[in-house]
Amino acid sequence: MNNPKPTSITLDKAAGQLVITWSDNQTCAYPLSHLREACPCVECRGGHQNMGRQSDPTDILALQPARSYGIESLELVGNYALQPFWDDGHHTGIYTWEYLKRLCPAEKR
Repeated sequence: MNNPKPTSITLDKAAGQLVITWSDNQTCAYPLSHLREACPCVECRGGHQNMGRQSDPTDILALQPARSYGIESLELVGNYALQPFWDDGHHTGIYTWEYLKRLCPAEKR
């Protein structure tokens, strides 16, 4: 499947993770603090020169969160993305399906 889409999205605030099941049957559990550190917005990326795939994290679990983060709410953006409203007031990051799929944490072996 070239462009998997979510079939299920669950914000588990108690566990501090966003769980997405994809149309290719893969389930990804994203730790919220790491997802916040991977915010794709221009402000978090440090400028327009840092936008694009070349600046995407290669391993979301290798990121070092500045603190523990939570999501107050999630909104769908069209049929292509999620926009989290973080507990630190940040809300300009739009996480496309493609970006989220690439960020899927590797399964522990």
